[in-house]
Amino acid sequence: MDPHVRDCIRSYTEDWAIVNRKYHKLGTGFNPNTLDKQKERQKGLPKQVFETDEAPDGNNYQDEQDDLKRRSMSIDDTPRGSWACSIFDLKNSLPDALLPNLLDRTPNEEIDRQNDDQRKSNRHKELFALHPSPDEEEPIERLSVPDVPKEHFGQRLLVKCLSLKFEIEIEPIFASLALYDVKEKKKISENFYFDLNSEQMKGLLRPHVPPAAITTLARSAIFSITYPSQDVFLVIKLEKVLQQGDIGECAEPYMIFKEADATKNKEKLEKLKSQADQFCQRLGKYRMPFAWTAIHLMNIVSSAGSLERDSTEVEISTGERKGSWSERRNSSIVGRRSLERTTSGDDACNLTSFRPATLTVTNFFKQEGDRLSDEDLYKFLADMRRPSSVLRRLRPITAQLKIDISPAPENPHYCLTPELLQVKLYPDSRVRPTREILEFPARDVYVPNTTYRNLLYIYPQSLNFANRQGSARNITVKVQFMYGEDPSNAMPVIFGKSSCSEFSKEAYTAVVYHNRSPDFHEEIKVKLPATLTDHHHLLFTFYHVSCQQKQNTPLETPVGYTWIPMLQNGRLKTGQFCLPVSLEKPPQAYSVLSPEVPLPGMKWVDNHKGVFNVEVVAVSSIHTQDPYLDKFFALVNALDEHMFPVRIGDMRIMENNLENELKSSISALNSSQLEPVVRFLHLLLDKLILLVVRPPVIAGQIVNLGQASFEAMASIINRLHKNLEGNHDQHGRNSLLASYIYYVFRLPNTYPNSPSPGPGGLGGSVHYATMARSAVRPASLNLNRSRSLSNSNPDISGTPTSPDDEVRSIIGNKGMDRGCNRMSSHTETSSFLQTLTGRLPTKKLFHEELALQWVVCSGSVRESALQQAWFFFELMVKSMVHHLYFNDKLDAPRKSRFPERFMDDIAALVSTIASDIVSRFQKDTEMVERLNTSLAFFLNDLLSVMDRGFVFSLIKSCYKQVSSKLYSLPNPSVLVSLRLDFLRIICSHEHYVTLNLPCSLLTPPASPSPSVSSATSQSSGFSTNVQDQKIANMFELSVPFRQQHYLAGLVLTELAVILDPDAEGLFGLHKKVINMVHNLLSSHDSDPRSSDPQIKARVAMLYLPLIGIIMETVPQLYDFTETHNQRGRPICIAPDDYESESGSMISQTVAMAIAGTSVPQLTRPGSFLLTSTSGRQHTTFSAESSRSLLICLLWVLKNADETVLQKWFTDLSVLQLNRLLDLLYLCVSCFEYKGKKVFERMNSLTFKKSKDMRAKLEEAILGSIGARQEMVRRSRGQLERSPSGSAFGSQENLRWRKDMTHWRQNTEKLDKSRAEIEHEALIDGNLATEANLIILDTLEIVVQTVSVTESKESILGGVLKVLLHSMACNQSAVYLQHCFATQRALVSKFPELLFEEETEQCADLCLRLLRHCSSSISTIRSHASASLYLLMRQNFEIGNNFARVKMQVTMSLSSLVGTSQNFNEEFLRRSLKTILTYAEEDLELRETTFPDQVQDLVFNLHMILSDTVKMKEHQEDPEMLIDLMYRIAKGYQTSPDLRLTWLQNMAGKHSERSNHAEAAQCLVHSAALVAEYLSMLEDRKYLPVGCVTFQNISSNVLEESAVSDDVVSPDEEGICSGKYFTESGLVGLLEQAAASFSMAGMYEAVNEVYKVLIPIHEANRDAKKLSTIHGKLQEAFSKIVHQDGKRMFGTYFRVGFYGTKFGDLDEQEFVYKEPAITKLAEISHRLEGFYGERFGEDVVEVIKDSNPVDKCKLDANKAYIQITYVEPYFDTYEMKDRITYFDKNYNLRRFMYCTPFTLDGRAHGELHEQFKRKTILTTSHAFPYIKTRVNVTHKEEIILTPIEVAIEDMQKKTQELAFATHQDPADPKMLQMVLQGSVGTTVNQGPLEVAQVFLSEIPSDPKLFRHHNKLRLCFKDFTKRCEDALRKNKSLIGPDQKEYQRELERNYHRLKEALQPLINRKIPQLYKAVLPVTCHRDSFSRMSLRKMDL
Repeated sequence: MDPHVRDCIRSYTEDWAIVNRKYHKLGTGFNPNTLDKQKERQKGLPKQVFETDEAPDGNNYQDEQDDLKRRSMSIDDTPRGSWACSIFDLKNSLPDALLPNLLDRTPNEEIDRQNDDQRKSNRHKELFALHPSPDEEEPIERLSVPDVPKEHFGQRLLVKCLSLKFEIEIEPIFASLALYDVKEKKKISENFYFDLNSEQMKGLLRPHVPPAAITTLARSAIFSITYPSQDVFLVIKLEKVLQQGDIGECAEPYMIFKEADATKNKEKLEKLKSQADQFCQRLGKYRMPFAWTAIHLMNIVSSAGSLERDSTEVEISTGERKGSWSERRNSSIVGRRSLERTTSGDDACNLTSFRPATLTVTNFFKQEGDRLSDEDLYKFLADMRRPSSVLRRLRPITAQLKIDISPAPENPHYCLTPELLQVKLYPDSRVRPTREILEFPARDVYVPNTTYRNLLYIYPQSLNFANRQGSARNITVKVQFMYGEDPSNAMPVIFGKSSCSEFSKEAYTAVVYHNRSPDFHEEIKVKLPATLTDHHHLLFTFYHVSCQQKQNTPLETPVGYTWIPMLQNGRLKTGQFCLPVSLEKPPQAYSVLSPEVPLPGMKWVDNHKGVFNVEVVAVSSIHTQDPYLDKFFALVNALDEHMFPVRIGDMRIMENNLENELKSSISALNSSQLEPVVRFLHLLLDKLILLVVRPPVIAGQIVNLGQASFEAMASIINRLHKNLEGNHDQHGRNSLLASYIYYVFRLPNTYPNSPSPGPGGLGGSVHYATMARSAVRPASLNLNRSRSLSNSNPDISGTPTSPDDEVRSIIGNKGMDRGCNRMSSHTETSSFLQTLTGRLPTKKLFHEELALQWVVCSGSVRESALQQAWFFFELMVKSMVHHLYFNDKLDAPRKSRFPERFMDDIAALVSTIASDIVSRFQKDTEMVERLNTSLAFFLNDLLSVMDRGFVFSLIKSCYKQVSSKLYSLPNPSVLVSLRLDFLRIICSHEHYVTLNLPCSLLTPPASPSPSVSSATSQSSGFSTNVQDQKIANMFELSVPFRQQHYLAGLVLTELAVILDPDAEGLFGLHKKVINMVHNLLSSHDSDPRSSDPQIKARVAMLYLPLIGIIMETVPQLYDFTETHNQRGRPICIAPDDYESESGSMISQTVAMAIAGTSVPQLTRPGSFLLTSTSGRQHTTFSAESSRSLLICLLWVLKNADETVLQKWFTDLSVLQLNRLLDLLYLCVSCFEYKGKKVFERMNSLTFKKSKDMRAKLEEAILGSIGARQEMVRRSRGQLERSPSGSAFGSQENLRWRKDMTHWRQNTEKLDKSRAEIEHEALIDGNLATEANLIILDTLEIVVQTVSVTESKESILGGVLKVLLHSMACNQSAVYLQHCFATQRALVSKFPELLFEEETEQCADLCLRLLRHCSSSISTIRSHASASLYLLMRQNFEIGNNFARVKMQVTMSLSSLVGTSQNFNEEFLRRSLKTILTYAEEDLELRETTFPDQVQDLVFNLHMILSDTVKMKEHQEDPEMLIDLMYRIAKGYQTSPDLRLTWLQNMAGKHSERSNHAEAAQCLVHSAALVAEYLSMLEDRKYLPVGCVTFQNISSNVLEESAVSDDVVSPDEEGICSGKYFTESGLVGLLEQAAASFSMAGMYEAVNEVYKVLIPIHEANRDAKKLSTIHGKLQEAFSKIVHQDGKRMFGTYFRVGFYGTKFGDLDEQEFVYKEPAITKLAEISHRLEGFYGERFGEDVVEVIKDSNPVDKCKLDANKAYIQITYVEPYFDTYEMKDRITYFDKNYNLRRFMYCTPFTLDGRAHGELHEQFKRKTILTTSHAFPYIKTRVNVTHKEEIILTPIEVAIEDMQKKTQELAFATHQDPADPKMLQMVLQGSVGTTVNQGPLEVAQVFLSEIPSDPKLFRHHNKLRLCFKDFTKRCEDALRKNKSLIGPDQKEYQRELERNYHRLKEALQPLINRKIPQLYKAVLPVTCHRDSFSRMSLRKMDL
């Protein structure tokens, strides 16, 4: 067997050697917190209960509450003010569970211990599992495992042929399918042959066709398309049996007969059938072309993808009748995609995921005999895509071909490879198979060969026999593959087509009838023998076939011969040939020559011209088909076999010339084609490596080819790198090369000829440790050996009969395993190296040779090796590991594993590469980046195999070079960034922790530490005692720390240097360095080796200095508190203190030493000073970086040893501790729970764009690793990913909120499912809980240090701040109960803290506790009420009252109720009850006043609560809302600050609704309130004396006087502290009031307000203010003058509410003040509409009359409103003071309305029975008041008898006349209207009728005499007024109204005459002077019937 073939096959079948590091997956690169594995680690988390999630959605919740309120108007809702009742409620409600032992006096230590135990139980072990990793592209230290080398496939399509049916069935039809790419003009797959003939049809051919092999019966095929495009067509060609006549004639019957007419044409069909029978009998082995069609593949795929159904039916047809032939589809798809899809663009061509489609092809084109060539086909296909296709005009052959097209399944069963080998799984050989169809990719595909493939395709194209004498018309070509010249030497290697044998010895082309120069379209596929000789050749024989049966003419006559030898100079001969054809059989020994050679005595067609065109194509993984590669392989094999001379091409190479030829062939490899180089990459590299390791012996001399091979490797690798851009990973490693190293490369230590040993070997897999350092031997290396493609073990002992058998036996039987299972686990012994002649197995170790070559190379070779350093580094490491493994050195001590020489080479190599990095990083940024990471990975790998001390010294030398360069750089950030990458990769080593010696004491050993042998390191254990060291050393980056913990020291030093605000230019690296630390901690956290808490504490010790470093950065951290509570963080220290030396953790000099870097103060170049002079402006970190830093801090605090922490805290100064507390305060905000709602909201935001863009931009702009890198990475398709969760830090920068949305790895779905949102909320909740618990733990440690040292009490305020802040954030129930426990302990240890020092905090605490008392979660309530109760109790114990807590709780309640949206009073009631219960059970204090005081407080709170809650309820009802605000303000009578607030709120509400008068009143009341308290505070003559001063403005103001018994004295701290309780506050209020009065048009009141203000300004001599005021006064008075008669203030209505639906309002009556000119209809409409909306329109009814309402007659389920217009009412005596319009509309308390009635119940009757009821209402306050409706407190009725009614009417008429007459200017229209009503004759119930009814006779009842007389006088007056009016009218009218005037006068005279006798009759009794009459002012009303309703 040819050695090259053997090598190829070995390369495809040999086992791989793979190095696995046992713990490798525990390095940070595989940190499960960054991978999607984080999800799994979050399983089983408890669901944390958060109130924010519990509360139902605001709106519906509110509605439900309202409904409840409306339905259940129980005893709870008695009219307000019913104090007793609400107390009754409260007493009967249920409390929450009481906390046990709360009231016991337990010692503080005991309480602390219990709290501690409870806090520490059930904690989440791993903090980082809850914290999404920072948003990084791909962690730089992660090297992806390369893909397993495997056979290349494009996108795969499964095509199933279901049926083919013609209109007539008379003969068998044969079909083939293939793919063509029109644009590339290339056939892109081999043919798939199938036929769908019935058994009957197949029977016709039985004599000619051998029994069919199952492999030829396939009807489904899998096509692979590497470059899918819009230009791919599926072409179907049909052939039939040869018959006489050209194609047109033969196709005719198919075109004219229709299946439907079968019976009609029965005879004709019979005739056709018998003809067909004859042809098949005679010509059955020949074929003729028949028809074809094509399918545009992409249309099918794209339209199938667009349909909603599972499978698509697509019909394709031709012909003008049927519209577009190429895509007639079911109407569901017509036209929708057909046009837009023809754009060419590969993006649309995705074949992996369309819906399966079933196509029905209905039309075929007849094959034109003269257009068979591929050229013609491409023209047709291009034409098909045009709308006006030529083809459309052709007459089609109608038929039905059904095909299914679908994406191929992953591992289809019953599949055959193109070589007809079965692919596993192939359960049963009798099943009809699916064929894999070989792809001929449209462009090169670069994939190394991994399987044996050796195929040849022959394409006869055309023949020209035009000039040949004799008859040769129906020509067929017989093709044979021969291994000799005898006709019997044809080999059975030609693949059969369909329904025939698997292989045959010959193939015939189809015949074109009567054509002397035919084209052919056959494809003949040949299986090439593994080894070819010079005798193998292709033989072509040309025959003439006689179609007609004639006597003695044979069926076929040979008419020519030609051939192609397979090998030429040892190389496979392929390509285009144009061959001459000989007329007679070729002579002996022809096969070694080419037919172009003129052989003597032979006759040729057309004078030996080329007449036969044929193409031969090979698809082979044996033949390189590249001269350069061929030469190299041939020479190397010649050396192996030791066969000289070597024939290569036309040359013979002798042994003495071999060396030069070999060297030149190595350097000539550069000229070879890239595609074959890649295909034979594995073999090529193997051979080059072999030449390095075993230099050949040529002519007795060892020839050293190391250098040449090294150069060749470098250049090949660079070539791949440059040309295959798309194949690189993020580190620029080409994936083909990476997988070569990982899988294929092994030390070539077996002699080439020894067959690869079977699985006998050593048996089993051998493990060896990479680092023996802890008790277990950690890492082991599974050298997984693997076997390819074979499912039987090759046994090569028998001698194979032929090379093919040998190949088969190597490959195994026909099965192929696609799973690429070359990884079975058996190991290989190094077999003995037999010494054969010529080849000494000189033992060179590859890694040593490689290091040497690399160190000594120079120039371009060195450059190209540097470009791809990673390759050589990885090769070297794998070689080292193999060497150790095969030589059993894995257990040898590290120091003795490798020779000194090699270690020197490595040191030299590392050092030169480091200097390259340092010197070239500005020029070749990208190359240096790659070099830097490669070097780091190399050192990381060395840590696993070499001596650790040695590797540390390498790291140190790299660091030295970088540091020395940094000094001289103006902008160090690029280099520092490179160093960060370098460090991060090294620290990603899986034994990073062990490498840091976490267990040893901080004694300075020789630095860097040498390796500790495994024996000693195990004993050290995790047990050494820490206490005795100086604690500070552990917390600072001291020299001992950095020597001991070498790598951790480097990491923390980088962090300290970069985060230092003075380190300008490094700002862009913040995120990077923080991510490095985050990543390390995160992987320690998840490392199963350190799950034991003691071990974790050891690990945390390595990071103690982190706390100090982060404390330094406090001013720079992102302020997470901003968005919370609108206040920034409470900096306990002034910012300047941050800089003072005392606060600093790391002294400047230490920092310098640490840095070993760029920042010594003096030597910095100028650029550094730019910002430092500008007053230390801190640049803030991004939210994301800050969050990462803080989580790291929390991790250290959580896992570090508490005693160590406590010792350290004790050493810290107050300043430093305060800074630590600030840090914790920030942490609280940072990790606050966002709540499900937020997650849902974020989810509804747009796509998951990348996170925190600002950070990205900053890093791009400032970090000069710039945008270019980003671009490079992006172009490789690695766009940044940011894992879930961190989307906006806590509440991240609002400005960026738009584009911060969630990005989850691999969930490219737009919306997250409910479950995902739930999961995110669950994680966030657990993170918030754990983070806050860690903060709580730390606070406890701080408090203990205070208790222990009894100093530094000043920091307790800070502790309290953090606690309170955490209570204010969204917290889980779990956290809150611990938090309250801690708070109670704190208050009990340091009671004076709250009540004396931190009084604001006390207020804050009250607010927080109350807030939690109203929580919906009962555990939170129990704890909060307990805390609140104890707080009161402690306050009481200090001073026997708890006024402070009382007041603060009251104030808290109001602000709580006012601000919080989802506040639920029910829960707060429960808590109030709980507090009451505690008070009742508290035995110790039972005798004191304490329980009563508690009870009072609770009841007051309860009242305020009920009102506030109602206020929420009536948000929409302005009157009710103001009423409630009014009541609440009243409830705060005792706390002026709050009352003022509420008055202000009311003023605001009124202004909103333009009730300026009311707003002004609120402001006046506020001013009065302030005046009251100011007068108590200071006695200043010019200030108002309190409310009294304001009486003139409003009589209501007196209610502000502070006279009640529980008035708080204003000197008590915290009272009257608002800004308004000052002189300027008072002035402000008054000015606002004046402005509001002015807007309301009440200018007289403006004057009154200014009367109070003017003395104040005069006292202050403020002329400017005074001039303004007088200006305003002048304005006010002039407006009074101008607007006289035009002023309107308000309209008043009485509104009564009836019905239980109204709750509080039921049976209440109010006077409403509405804007001026409001009609009754308007207010009625408004109220009806409002209540209708609230209760339902059918429920609300407006009572139309104004009679008293009888409750019993109303429907209980309805709500009734009675609205009546009322007018201000004044007694006569009042009228003398109320002169102006303003007087009559200001300070109104009495209103009146009249109701007409008759005694029998009707409203109206005759004049003599018409009574009238006057109702006079008195309100509780005068209008305008601080609200727009005021209760009616008193009601009296006056009933007027009919005559009194008449008197009133007449008086009114008389008044109207007088007014109209004297109006100025006169108004004739008005005057005429009044006159018409007075003297017009037609007036019903007019004056005349009134007089006739009442005055015609003297009444019998003396009581009525007076009324009679009064009416008589009224009439007298009336007639006089009429006369005046007429006179006036006369003077006003024009000539046109003369007649009208006369008419009026006539009427008047008539009236006067009629009235005369009635007016003049006096009642004599009245005029007798019997007694002197004492005239009573109110005479008539005294006599009228008066009914009082009190």
